[in-house]
Amino acid sequence: MARIAVIGAGMGAMAAAARLAVAGHRVAVYERTETYGGALRRLERDGFAFDTGPGLLPLPAVYRDLFLKTGKEPLEACVELVQVDPSSHHVFADGTRVSLPNASRAGVVSALEESLGADAARRWGEFLVRARDAWDRSRRPLLEEPLWPNWQVLAEREPYPAVPRRRFLRTRTAGTLAEAGAWELRDPRLIALLEGHALAYGLDPRATPASAAVLPYMEHAFGMWYVRGGMRELARAVYERCLARRVEFRFGAEAAGILEKDGRAVGLELADGTVAEADLVVAGVAPGVLDRLSRGTRVRGAGEVPARRGTASRVTVALALRGGRPEGTPHRTVVHAEDREAELESLSGVSGGLPPRPTVTVLRPDDPALVPDAGHEAVTVTAVVPAGAEGAWDAYAGNLIAVAERAVPGLRDRLLWHEVRTPADIAGETGAEGGAVPVPALAAAGGRLLHPANSTSLAGLFTVGGWSHPGGGLPHAGMSGALVAGLIVEGPEFRGSQ
Repeated sequence: MARIAVIGAGMGAMAAAARLAVAGHRVAVYERTETYGGALRRLERDGFAFDTGPGLLPLPAVYRDLFLKTGKEPLEACVELVQVDPSSHHVFADGTRVSLPNASRAGVVSALEESLGADAARRWGEFLVRARDAWDRSRRPLLEEPLWPNWQVLAEREPYPAVPRRRFLRTRTAGTLAEAGAWELRDPRLIALLEGHALAYGLDPRATPASAAVLPYMEHAFGMWYVRGGMRELARAVYERCLARRVEFRFGAEAAGILEKDGRAVGLELADGTVAEADLVVAGVAPGVLDRLSRGTRVRGAGEVPARRGTASRVTVALALRGGRPEGTPHRTVVHAEDREAELESLSGVSGGLPPRPTVTVLRPDDPALVPDAGHEAVTVTAVVPAGAEGAWDAYAGNLIAVAERAVPGLRDRLLWHEVRTPADIAGETGAEGGAVPVPALAAAGGRLLHPANSTSLAGLFTVGGWSHPGGGLPHAGMSGALVAGLIVEGPEFRGSQ
């Protein structure tokens, strides 16, 4: 039985802690804030409650597996999972609207045919087939296995089978998501639908590899789920599973450094000067924090994927509304930007400012636990902004509310109050520089969108969470916990679940 010190109580770190405890190890989690969950936070005021982090869960199988492997009670015995349907409602720049059913390729194609026409529906259906091929080719190495030592193969190989395009006696295939949309989908509304999945992580589709086609495929294939009571309930359930497996949590315990002896991690020094000895250390922290904790020691081996710094963050506006939620209201509505180029220039840093009317995601859960009574509604509005962005956030929130009114008619007349969560708030909760949000690992693009391996060049030190393989997002965080537990329990020859 090893003593294992885990830095941070984010979702990936807790997933690893629970699995390691079940394997017989003595696990202690050191969290600098006063609560668990990382980015999965909740705002409560006047009987209203809002998720200020991720609002929906793709790939719930990841957390079902976690609960199956760590105890007798399945996930559904600890939280109530609800499959949202429609999966999303979209409002395009030209005013066209479409609701896409959950986890149904045929249903999505039928809905697009009714709203956008047969040709557009056919193109999207054919795109989903190619996206499925990209998923099949990249799923195991990118999500289910530790990062390959020869990760350059993933960096060079584009798994998306782009359609050849012949022009001016030359034949080319799409190398970026934007090219795939422009050449294969053509309809600007379909392009917005495709690019919106990259924009949700702050990725510029003009520089994002076509392999990002797996992002919409995952949603269409596996559905989107909500946890009754708010997504914070998922964090609570994982935390309680850790406690049941006798994981020890120490909140308000900030790690100041990773102790090293004879080339091996042997514990932590905490900010109050105390020492926590350990046989192994698992770090669920952002790259800049890991650099500081390692005190200049290079913990990434030569030839490994370099640590990624995030470039995008999020602004979330919590809206308390008078009047109940109308029956049949979609859980999630995406209002697409009217000026695509202005939005992309802002996110890429070219314009040097915030997009005045960006793409926004409006969440309107049908959940009595989030409101004081049936005569009120709790709504969140989220937009992506550059990491570290500063501004007059109340004024910017007004812009987002104006955009959201396309999804919530009469919004301003119903508004009781609003609160804003900015990149600075995310930075305070997660420690990520500028409040950056990690992106999922993607193949191709020279490895720019891969994440460092979970094992490091410092023996006994492992990394977990969105800033390490396989990257950001709730499912990926849970997968990183499974990978770290496998590497520790089974050793460096561990190759993932079969």
